[in-house]
Amino acid sequence: MKAALKKLLDFENGSSLKSVLLLIAAGLLLNIIPAKIALALHLPLFLDCLGTILTAMLGGNLPAVIVGFTSNAINGISDPVTMFYGVISIFIAALATFFYHQRFFKNIPRLFVVILSFALIGGGIGSVFTYFLYGFNFGEGFSAPFSIAFHEVLGWSKFTSQLWADIVLDFFDKGVVVIFAVFLFRFIPRVIKNHLNKVVLRVNSNDVMKKMVRYSLLRKVVYMVILAEVLLGGLACTIGFFLYRENSVNSFISIAQGVTKAASTVINPEKVEDYINRGYEVDDYGFVRTVLGSIRESFPQTKYLYVYQIRQDGCHVVFDLDTDGEPGGAPGDVVEFDPSFEPYLSTLLAGGEIEPIISDDKYGWLLTVYRPIRNSSGRTVAYVAADISMENIIRDEAIFFIKMLSLFFGLSIIIMSIVLELVKRGVVIPMNQMSLAAMKIAANTTRASMLETEKVDLESIRDSVERLGKIGVRTRDEIEHLYESIYTMASDTYNFIQRVQEQNERIQRMQEIIIMEFAEVVEARDKSTGNHIKKTAEYVEAIARQLKTEGKFADVLTDAYIEKLKRAAPLHDIGKIAVSDLILNKPGKLTDEEFAIMKSHTTEGWKILVKMVEDAGDTIDADYLNESIDMAHYHHEKWDGSGYPTHIKGEDIPLSARIMAVADVFDALVAERVYKKPFTYEKAMAIITEGAGKHFDPDVVEAFTHISERLYGARTKLPPQPEEGSNS
Repeated sequence: MKAALKKLLDFENGSSLKSVLLLIAAGLLLNIIPAKIALALHLPLFLDCLGTILTAMLGGNLPAVIVGFTSNAINGISDPVTMFYGVISIFIAALATFFYHQRFFKNIPRLFVVILSFALIGGGIGSVFTYFLYGFNFGEGFSAPFSIAFHEVLGWSKFTSQLWADIVLDFFDKGVVVIFAVFLFRFIPRVIKNHLNKVVLRVNSNDVMKKMVRYSLLRKVVYMVILAEVLLGGLACTIGFFLYRENSVNSFISIAQGVTKAASTVINPEKVEDYINRGYEVDDYGFVRTVLGSIRESFPQTKYLYVYQIRQDGCHVVFDLDTDGEPGGAPGDVVEFDPSFEPYLSTLLAGGEIEPIISDDKYGWLLTVYRPIRNSSGRTVAYVAADISMENIIRDEAIFFIKMLSLFFGLSIIIMSIVLELVKRGVVIPMNQMSLAAMKIAANTTRASMLETEKVDLESIRDSVERLGKIGVRTRDEIEHLYESIYTMASDTYNFIQRVQEQNERIQRMQEIIIMEFAEVVEARDKSTGNHIKKTAEYVEAIARQLKTEGKFADVLTDAYIEKLKRAAPLHDIGKIAVSDLILNKPGKLTDEEFAIMKSHTTEGWKILVKMVEDAGDTIDADYLNESIDMAHYHHEKWDGSGYPTHIKGEDIPLSARIMAVADVFDALVAERVYKKPFTYEKAMAIITEGAGKHFDPDVVEAFTHISERLYGARTKLPPQPEEGSNS
């Protein structure tokens, strides 16, 4: 079974599209089938977003959005109104994706927030859609009886009643759906989850996205697309709204004109005066009134239908039909002119035709069409008028607007999601991967510079270049050209750095060999100090690393600094080249004058090294030579200031010289000299520890005590060197 799943979902064989399509198909089935079952069993539940939520948890936003909207479109085949709720399904899909990323499905308190949020979207926003789609009235679903009950029993408005009924019922519906979705998710095999995470770039992209700058390219693209979407949607809805209103008004004008034309054909112009004066006494008055009523009933948009004769003192009623229990005017009654008709009064008195009028007065917001009734001589004897309620237009506009808004933004969000996914995969992620690889290459060189070392982590740079090569951008556009250029530059940079580093290492090694040979030539003149410079160099490095391990002088003791100390240590006694061989190799005790000459090796060494740095300029690594200058000059200074040549004390003595002081004295103590036998390790360490705070830096001594036994053990294993008398 597991092998079959792996074969079916083999990502390496390019089945990512197939996997997403299978996920969408499964999501659609989980949306439609439970909803149909609930409908067949007359359950007070929708159960129509189970697939949407589960798809969001498994595949992210885009598949979930497609599942949600497509489910409504499919259900809309049998129930067209359902299609207009598709945008709500999209909101639920987006929110489910967000909640999954924020781990809201992991514990019960957060699940309550999830359910409530979905209920507010499905019930809250859904009830607004229902209120508008059904013409400011109750809907037709199973929430309708509850809405009507709230309205009649509690006296709430239709909108408030619909809102609360939908939210309460939707809370229970979404509770069942969310719990079931979490239950199913836990039983989905790990191999499917992992594969889908790779397909939707949840794993790979997150590593890249975490390293993206705050205002990333993807965010900017999202902002621009959303802004364009809102502006385009707003413009389209505004244009559509005004065009629909214009079309609705023209349609209602046509209806009113049809009503007045039909009504004018049943009225005998020659009897108008009799209708006004005698009313029902005229034999056909009742018949004409009945026909007029039938005409109005044939056009339900018509609110009022009446016939007036316009005179100077007002409108004289010829016919005025009753409306919704409101009795019409009796024949001969005079109705005052409405102020909205004043601009047209002269035309009406003259018997002329006027354009349709939209008025808002005590009779309501009305569209009025007047048609003149002329007698055989062509004189206007009355006007037949039809009033269309504009409230019908508002209702129709609201229905049209919510339908257009839902479909437009639903489809637009899907298109936007697809575009953003393509931009993320084809532009943003490749560019961030390229940027990340380039940054790692740059970071290694920058780190080497900050650490003041010539060593660059070539292995890390090589790995970054190899990862960059594995990205394999194949967009066939400027992004691919940019990728190829960056990869070529990165590869060339790696090769160049490798060659430069190899050259530097050769030059550096050559410098070290020359300087070491020079130091050994100096040391060879002192017959008693066999291997002294090599041993002290090892001690200095070991002490420095121990100090670093113990957290001492952390701001100074970097790996690069310790490397410099190791390279500088062999030059600490280079000043002995200026001391006579007779003094260096004298077997007995030195006179005061001879000892003063011997002590001058510190200042002579300082002079030699300073001149070497000045003369060499940039042709030699002056950095570690500066440390050798301090070592040569100050390694005989003492912590209490009693040393030479400058009598500085404490931390005024450079750290390199304080470390060398311990290493130099320890090696002199345990070495055999012509005028003494080598001290035992215990006696030598007793002298060192006793000198802490007087001769030596206490911190350096403490660190040395932790490694001295190991260093002494390694020293005794070195090949013995002939040591013949002299003084050091």
